[in-house]
Amino acid sequence: MLRLGANPAATVYDSLGPDFFLALAPGWLNLGLWEGDGGDPEEATVAVRRLVERIASVLPDGGDVLDVGNGLAAQDPVIAGIAHPRSLTAVNITWSQLEAGRGRLRDADADAVCADACRLPFADGSFDGVISVEAAFHFSSRDRFLREAFRVLRPGGVLTMSDVATVRRPQGIREAVAAAAMLRVWGLRSGAAASAGEIAAMARTAGFTEIRGELVGDRVIAPALRFVRDRLGAGGDREPRSLALAAGAMLSQADVVWERGLLDYLLLEGRRP
Repeated sequence: MLRLGANPAATVYDSLGPDFFLALAPGWLNLGLWEGDGGDPEEATVAVRRLVERIASVLPDGGDVLDVGNGLAAQDPVIAGIAHPRSLTAVNITWSQLEAGRGRLRDADADAVCADACRLPFADGSFDGVISVEAAFHFSSRDRFLREAFRVLRPGGVLTMSDVATVRRPQGIREAVAAAAMLRVWGLRSGAAASAGEIAAMARTAGFTEIRGELVGDRVIAPALRFVRDRLGAGGDREPRSLALAAGAMLSQADVVWERGLLDYLLLEGRRP
């Protein structure tokens, strides 16, 4: 919260290892695509996989796939199982997460590359599919990422991603405080805020066609918040009391931005002509 450094996203994600106690399931960092309202704790381990399966479902079968912002690599075996790629390359800006996910990357037969999503170290036309799960709002520029994704795709290649989109700007002190807290705790710049329409327009400007978007916050954000709220409410000695209190404070701010309609969750796909 206090020392984010020159690359805030890397600082935040260096702190999120396999023991991150707010993760919905061990090794997973996404919010999941839920059936139900989040009240069933058994659903969490299914929801995190379901989200990746949904996003990966449009990848070309048997092609070369690039996973940008692969977290702790729990998603890479799922991507491999869905798309049966000829090759799978996972990009992460932090060495620590690539190291933590080494075993999962091996299971997925994936190559690991430590790189910036906005400066991908690959030749033009290297991949048939680019997937990015719940990461683009952390990139220093969505626009540059989308242009890079377009560049490294072959003609006919597919981009499929999920992102957190803004619905409206904060109004009043309560909403402004909550929004600022969310930006700070996740190491985001104010420029990370973009609506679903703005994100789709960036993809179109980058050159993508056949762009399709779907807002699914009621199946992602709402149940994930319910699940985490219930977990914190259950108490126990899993974490120090001070950490649990800090997490509760963060959750209360997240509740504000969701319940007051400031954010939604976007599934987006497009194709390089």
